[in-house]
Amino acid sequence: MAEHPPQKRLFIALMGLTCLLIVGGIYLLWWVPTTGLANIHPSLPRVVGIVLGGLSLLALLGTAVLVLTTALGKDMYFTRFLRGVVIKFLLPVIELLGRAFGISTDTIRQSFIAMNNSLVLSQRYKVKPDRILILLPHCLQLFDCEIKVTGDINKCIRCGRCDIKGLAELAEKYRIDISVATGGTLARKVIIEKRPKLVVAVACERDLTSGIKDCYPLPVIGVLNDRPFGPCFNTSVDIAKIDESLQVIMG
Repeated sequence: MAEHPPQKRLFIALMGLTCLLIVGGIYLLWWVPTTGLANIHPSLPRVVGIVLGGLSLLALLGTAVLVLTTALGKDMYFTRFLRGVVIKFLLPVIELLGRAFGISTDTIRQSFIAMNNSLVLSQRYKVKPDRILILLPHCLQLFDCEIKVTGDINKCIRCGRCDIKGLAELAEKYRIDISVATGGTLARKVIIEKRPKLVVAVACERDLTSGIKDCYPLPVIGVLNDRPFGPCFNTSVDIAKIDESLQVIMG
């Protein structure tokens, strides 16, 4: 686990580089057939150049809007749509590009989660507590605890040995739904049943990234868990971060 909180600058830089590569590819699509197009009709190279230039401009403008939204923390035009483009299409390309530069997938995903959170919060959602869902991984509970809270966190006896106590009290404080899931399938089932307008999810890089992708267009704020004993075993989370996000969401 990184000692410093994930920074969105990395994902933004890789996204900008991906955009430039896309623009370069678009330019090649225009340049390569230019000679042939001119033989068909003298105006064809110009027409194709205008169309592909327009696509390049859209790619550059989209990247600029995302960067400005993230930097300023204010919702701009088409932010929700552009977030979907990043999640569904650019993220896999950016992960491949990052690996080519020797950047670990988890580092890229940390940066993506930070940027996603900025985009979600920039939209200034004002969601009522009863339409928010806090979704937790089962590994937050101590492995040797005899009382399993999966499916019903109210079974927790609040002994304070793990973070489930603080999270349950936080949900009780704001009267927010809170659930513990053992995996992606159960998490999706919980979301379908409860039908929230916004989810605050705690998980590792892989599960958060997958969950954000699966839930789109439902807004998800991701909070990375700490894994002092390794993945999926007696993990913990900064409850103050979740509290801060909830206060912003509820206004």
